[in-house]
Amino acid sequence: MKLLENKRVVITGGTRGIGRAIVERFAEEGASIAFLGTNSERGEALSNVLKERAVEGQEFLFRPVDVSNTAEIHKFAEEIHALWGDIDVLINCAGITRDKLLIRMEEEDWDRVIDTNLKSVYNTTHAFLRNMMKKRSGKVINITSVIGFMGNPGQANYGASKAGVIGFSSSLAKEVASRNIQINCIAPGFIGTDMTDKLTEEQRKGILEKVPMGRLGEVQEIAAAALFLAGKDSNYITGQVLTVDGGLTV
Repeated sequence: MKLLENKRVVITGGTRGIGRAIVERFAEEGASIAFLGTNSERGEALSNVLKERAVEGQEFLFRPVDVSNTAEIHKFAEEIHALWGDIDVLINCAGITRDKLLIRMEEEDWDRVIDTNLKSVYNTTHAFLRNMMKKRSGKVINITSVIGFMGNPGQANYGASKAGVIGFSSSLAKEVASRNIQINCIAPGFIGTDMTDKLTEEQRKGILEKVPMGRLGEVQEIAAAALFLAGKDSNYITGQVLTVDGGLTV
């Protein structure tokens, strides 16, 4: 039996990078998945591929939803509840950067990052939590970042958003632990994605000098961590931050 057979999962930011890797790994493990993203072409293409590979009972759907828009999220949640009744796992992976030194940072740079990276976690969790509480089971996995606790110049907005995700998760874990719902975070270090692809060779070299393992992480390694937290072997783990960073924060 596959690890997530008969499980129903919602994943935000599922069309690229870490989110896409999680979608693909969870599909391999038997989950039915509803995933969100802002790029319709990329999302529909991935959905079609997953449907071609699906086994009996597996369902996949993509929706181009703005996770920072509360009304859009609640409309999506209503669709999922009508289709599936409830979900087993929620993974909040949507995230953006708008890097600038604070003195040059515009209010829009701040608001957009906070809304996409932090408010979205409130939006989705608020929309799906009540049904998890009714059935007395569920898992929420929030993708934060090592920047949320170590900081980085030019990323005051990003760092604040990711630190907020950790505080949100710790508090919520205490609220719902008695209902058999686990809330945890994964804090990736520097992972090979389209975000890190934009780094100059000098920037990349500077980063790798700080990482004891001497390499960038792979999106599949974050997906493996998410799979552990989504499965039954993590049932007694809640309110934690699983750091996957090659030793960067040691």
